[in-house]
Parts: sequence; C-alpha cells; structure tokens
Amino acid sequence: MKGHTPDFSLDVEGVTGFCPVGEAYATQQLAARKLPVLSCEGPCVRGEIARLAANLIAKEVPYLARACHGEAFFVPHSAMATWVKSADKTIMIDGCFLKCHGRALKNLIGEEKLVEIDALPLHKKYSDLFSMDDVPEQELKAVARQVADKIIATLQQSVK
Repeated sequence: MKGHTPDFSLDVEGVTGFCPVGEAYATQQLAARKLPVLSCEGPCVRGEIARLAANLIAKEVPYLARACHGEAFFVPHSAMATWVKSADKTIMIDGCFLKCHGRALKNLIGEEKLVEIDALPLHKKYSDLFSMDDVPEQELKAVARQVADKIIATLQQSVK
C-alpha cells in the first residue's frame, strides 16, 4: 500500500434545484457576515469529536455558524456554496492528519481563506480506535468540549 496519493479530481453528477432550508439558512448567515465552520463528518471517533466540537464552537462564538459541506462542495449554484466561497475566512475542523475535507476546501476557497484545525493533536486520544461507538457518548462529548475550548481560545487570538 502506498503512503501517498497524488492530486486527483472527482467527477460529480450535476443536480437540479437546491435545498430550500439550506438556501434560507445560508442566505441569513451570508447577510450576517458569519464565518462558516465545517468539520469532519465520518463515523470515525476522531471525526465525531471534530463534528461535536464544531457544533459547540459555532453555537458559542457569535461570528461563526455551521455550514453544510455537502451543499458547499457539491451544489455550486447554492447559497451555501456562495457563503463558503465569499466568506473572509472559513474554519475547518478536521478529525485527523488526513484532512480530507480541508484538502477539498482549500481548492474550493483558496489556502489564504482557510483556517484549518486538526482536532487530534488537541486531545491526543483514540489513535487506536476507529468507530465512534467504541467510546461512550458522554466521554466523546467531554473530549469534544475540551477541543472546542482550545479552538475557541485560539480563534479569539487569531480570527475575527
């Protein structure tokens, strides 16, 4: 197994229409000039911690709001994509060093607008587990809270 993946592209089937509630939500966030927050979304325990932390951060920091990565990445005519692309900065909370969403987002918005945070070094746990079901929910929430607190402190010093 190789340890490196060369750059690649992905063909995505087009779509007609958009998500009506996503349009309304993204339009509100755009008008309020909120910065989008995206996160890892997989079933991996590290991705779940990143997702939970992103939710906390977006709820607690007034100038941030969660964005839908699916709509931002794959519905280019949507208000969600417009919001993410036009924001001064976009916060990406990755679950691990692979930075899957962050790598795609960097090409979508440009590296200079991306604030990419790998949650794993902030908690240093569960490197030997995959499934989020292997960690009790309360423990996941507690670790996500610790990660969110560290990210909020960093953002208060560097982003606004």
